[in-house]
Amino acid sequence: MLLAARLASSFALIFTLSLIASGAPANSRTVVHESRNHVPRGWNAIRRADPGLILPFRIGLAQPNIENIEAYLLDVSHPSSPNYGKHWAPGRIAETFRPSRESIDTVRAWLAEAGGLDAARVNLSAGGGWLQADLTVEEAERLLETEYHVYQFEGDEERTHVACHEKYHLPEDVAKHVEIVTPTLHFDVKPKSKPVQLEKRDAPSSGSAAAHAVGQPGFGASFPKTSGTIQPVVDPALAYCDEQIVPDCLRVLYSFDYTPVAPERNSIAIVEYTPEAYVATDLDMFFANYSPAQIGERPVLNSIDGGFVQTNQTGFDYNGESNLDLQYAMTLVGRTQPVQLYQAGDDVEGASFNNLLDALDGSYCYFEGGDNPEYDSIYPDPYGGYEGPESCGTVTPAYVMSTSYSYNEADLTPAYEERQCAEYAKLGLMGVTVLYSSGDYGVAGNDGVCLYPNGTQADGAPDFNPSFPGTCPYITSVGATQVNPNSTVYEPESACEQVIYSGGGFSNVFPMPSYQKTAVEYYLTNYPPPYAPTLYNSSGTSRGFPDIAANGANYVVAIDGEFWLVYGTSCSSPVSAAIFSGINDARLAVGKGPIGFINPTIYTPAFMAAFNDITTGSNQGCDTEGFYAQPGWDPVTGVGTPNFSKLVELWLDLP
Repeated sequence: MLLAARLASSFALIFTLSLIASGAPANSRTVVHESRNHVPRGWNAIRRADPGLILPFRIGLAQPNIENIEAYLLDVSHPSSPNYGKHWAPGRIAETFRPSRESIDTVRAWLAEAGGLDAARVNLSAGGGWLQADLTVEEAERLLETEYHVYQFEGDEERTHVACHEKYHLPEDVAKHVEIVTPTLHFDVKPKSKPVQLEKRDAPSSGSAAAHAVGQPGFGASFPKTSGTIQPVVDPALAYCDEQIVPDCLRVLYSFDYTPVAPERNSIAIVEYTPEAYVATDLDMFFANYSPAQIGERPVLNSIDGGFVQTNQTGFDYNGESNLDLQYAMTLVGRTQPVQLYQAGDDVEGASFNNLLDALDGSYCYFEGGDNPEYDSIYPDPYGGYEGPESCGTVTPAYVMSTSYSYNEADLTPAYEERQCAEYAKLGLMGVTVLYSSGDYGVAGNDGVCLYPNGTQADGAPDFNPSFPGTCPYITSVGATQVNPNSTVYEPESACEQVIYSGGGFSNVFPMPSYQKTAVEYYLTNYPPPYAPTLYNSSGTSRGFPDIAANGANYVVAIDGEFWLVYGTSCSSPVSAAIFSGINDARLAVGKGPIGFINPTIYTPAFMAAFNDITTGSNQGCDTEGFYAQPGWDPVTGVGTPNFSKLVELWLDLP
């Protein structure tokens, strides 16, 4: 036993020395790797972190070929490409972007030399993308030339988080091998010291703040809004679509009269985050009015990290989003097409977008990487919730996925957002259409907050505050329209200006993707926004959003035994998902593949002409009128609302 221990110790020493010999020099110049000049709204530093506190230290290694990911995606997604529709297998994606041995060895050598970590303390993740080690705050501060502080959310003693102060450094020779280090500047991990006690709440008033407990950090995900309960008009429903939107209104608006013919080959998923949950009796209440043949039908549950359809908390805040998404998605695709429900997170820790991505792509599983309950939402849940293993590559991605939640871009750091955005590109390479709602506060962020020039978010700040992932160039961002008062479904819609305003604008993080360059430049040249260039990213080279739009006002939704009028891009995204799912069905029925990442296609002239162009309305916010809907693409309604009958013909003509 003693001999074995000595041999192991000698091997570790030899391995460490060899890494030092091949790695970064001890005196390599350090550079700032990430920085910020503000923390997310609601968080405040209260003290230095205890030097002996253990951190779940994770280093995201640079992914080779990541600089080519847009080119790879365009190759399989642009209609003029000879490889259109030839989507990649997951194995090819993992191999293409797996970090190199040089990156692994260089970072290991730095940890050994500068941090004194022997080889046994540092582990490589299963996917090869992350190096992991539990470090004390003192060790992490020495490695990164930074300070760690304890942050508290709005004076709540139970909601604390440990993060770096302002910036962290890496040796110059190491930095090129590293994309991101956590925990450092990032607040996407839900802070915990004990389980959050959720309280039962009644319906919010119109425009009120959303529930905090959605498996996200303390700053917020967007939620639908309501103007209260109503008595629905069942017949003739089409005569009242300016006051009450029901499935038949949408079928006429978007020429969506389609019965699936290949449902067994097709797939569509709605993403929800516990504690948001649908109510089965509400589904049947809705179906009874608008699709009687579907009474008793339920979505196919895919549980992610203990996600379940909870019944402990009820009310608009807890059931509004999921009921809305599923009632409309299920009704529009019809009873023969199963709808998958990706329910993420238990009701103690919840989940984040990264938890979802972990389940969809096993190689992504160590993005959060943490197993320390003081900082990470981890599984098995140490607080008595889900006791199973972390969901890692457990869900086969559906061909179309809709998510009606979003952050503000300013909530997270650019490096964090860029790495997550690359994962959406990988889903696109696999043939998945990823839809996200664009937000409900116009050019402002969630809850109507805007930006100061230094990036701080606050009520009354002047600068526009774009959303994320809506600004990621590898998802399709969906804005909102409305049937104008006293108008019919046979007349043009406008940008939504009832209760909510369609989120839209220009990213402060992501450059303009090539597929939208012509359309966005046309807008900026012919309809220049009438604002000082300091109010928004007016460079003319940044990602514009949304990409498309669909109705987002006056939806009739059954919630806890009553019908409510609901508003939001939360409505627009699942409706769009149902329409694109129908296009997939038509292609699959004739032996073709799914449409996958649609943005390069929808920005071509032929496809833009197949959308209903929205030319009236604006998306006010930040004490301005926001941007204005104009002919062609605009940062309010994108290229317009879908016309299924035109789009399906165009997509059927593609390989």
